[in-house]
Amino acid sequence: MTATLQLLRSASRSEEFVNNRLIAAAVQAASKTLMDSLNEIYESQWTGHDLLYVQAQNLDMLWQDFTHKLADQVLVPLNTYQSQFPEMRKKVDKRGRKLVDYDSQRHNFQSLQCNPKKRDELKVSRGKELLEEAKRTYEQLNSELHDELPALYDSRVLFLVTNLQTLFAAEQVFHTESSKVYSELEAIVDKLANESQRGSYTLKKNTELPSPKSPNANSSLIINTQPAQNNISGALDDTAPAARDTSPTTQINGNANSNANSNANSNDNSLNNQDASPQNAVAPSKQVEELYDIPVGATTDNLPPGVLYRVKATYKYNREDVDELSFDVGEIIRVVEYDDPEEQEEGWLMGIKEGTNEKGMFPANFTKPL
Repeated sequence: MTATLQLLRSASRSEEFVNNRLIAAAVQAASKTLMDSLNEIYESQWTGHDLLYVQAQNLDMLWQDFTHKLADQVLVPLNTYQSQFPEMRKKVDKRGRKLVDYDSQRHNFQSLQCNPKKRDELKVSRGKELLEEAKRTYEQLNSELHDELPALYDSRVLFLVTNLQTLFAAEQVFHTESSKVYSELEAIVDKLANESQRGSYTLKKNTELPSPKSPNANSSLIINTQPAQNNISGALDDTAPAARDTSPTTQINGNANSNANSNANSNDNSLNNQDASPQNAVAPSKQVEELYDIPVGATTDNLPPGVLYRVKATYKYNREDVDELSFDVGEIIRVVEYDDPEEQEEGWLMGIKEGTNEKGMFPANFTKPL
């Protein structure tokens, strides 16, 4: 009975050891996937990039060593210890059957002895042999079980101590060494944070206007045009009295010359205006391109006025501030300029959500350009 209870308890507890091993393997896989992702997103120019990769490899080696110890030094001895119980149970059951045989032969032999009228010495002799054989078989099994069952029961303490010492030692080594790795990882991130606060990785903003010549060209054009018009009118006024004193031929020539000068000046002004207008048209687009990087693949054609390009949400985002924009996966957002370029933040865009016309800031890495 004691061996049976011990067998049931050991079987139920062994399942927990197996579950612990399986969970450790799952956490190992999750840890490796996480560190691989961190190595991908950790940019090569950031401080500690190579150290991050080395520490990730160290952590993976610790996980492999830990799970190997759980399998070979904890579960294998446990399975070996447990394998004794089914064999012992079979032996106990066999002893029970031999006890039944022994009782049966004893009753048969007694019945042969108690019937003196039909007593057959040959049957009595044969019955006695069978009885002695059944008794010997039963007593041999019973004697073995009397030695083996107490020894198996007492071995539970030594096995439990040895097995748990191995388990806890493996846990202690793993957590001690992994804590050192995580300390190194924390130091790498702290150094990155300090350099980021000093502005080592901050995007430098271009606050100067890229094309200041266009406004100056327009203003100089206006300033130069007005004296030209005044000179033309003054010349016409000065030549008018002389024209009246001269012959009709001179008057005709004077009018022709003045008309030619007027046409020439007007043509020059129109050419200057035509030359200046493309500069004025190009200047805002240059400013937009320098202040806002248009991503590769973004379509800028056939867009409403003021819209730089359109993006589609690839992840759901809930705003954390009143000036931010919330959206779900698949929603379309029109990217527009900031009202104040000084408020632009790295990695953030200003947009208007289609359908609701809500306006606000949103993280660019939650979207993809259309």
